[in-house]
Amino acid sequence: MPLTGEYEPSTTAWVREQVEAYEASGGTEAGTLRETGIPIIVMTCRGKSSGKLRKVPLMRVEHDGDYALVASIGGAPKNPSWYYNLLNDNQIMMQDGPEPFDCVAEQVFGDERALWWDRAVAVFPTYAEYAEKTERTIPVFVTRRV
Repeated sequence: MPLTGEYEPSTTAWVREQVEAYEASGGTEAGTLRETGIPIIVMTCRGKSSGKLRKVPLMRVEHDGDYALVASIGGAPKNPSWYYNLLNDNQIMMQDGPEPFDCVAEQVFGDERALWWDRAVAVFPTYAEYAEKTERTIPVFVTRRV
């Protein structure tokens, strides 16, 4: 069940440009988070209010074909808008390389969240700093292919 509809690019220039370059190259360009050199994936979800497709580059935290989506937003006090989009509609599309694929994203809690959080911090240690900066528990979603 591929996501269809009108795509609305991000209003943040670096996000919009990275998504465009990544998709145009089939994942061979713009595949890392800016200067970090750490691989990213592109997650597509449906906007809760607009119904338009939104695309977000996120850190690539993969294990056995599933991915963690970490709603850190740099340790900000609020969750990113895509967090609310996923709570509203968890049918998403992921791109990790040349071909996008359909997934369901489920927020994880307890031991499962701890396991995926540790995996995420192993990939991107800065997540631990983000957790220290905020009073909220940073949400983690796990994708499963459909």
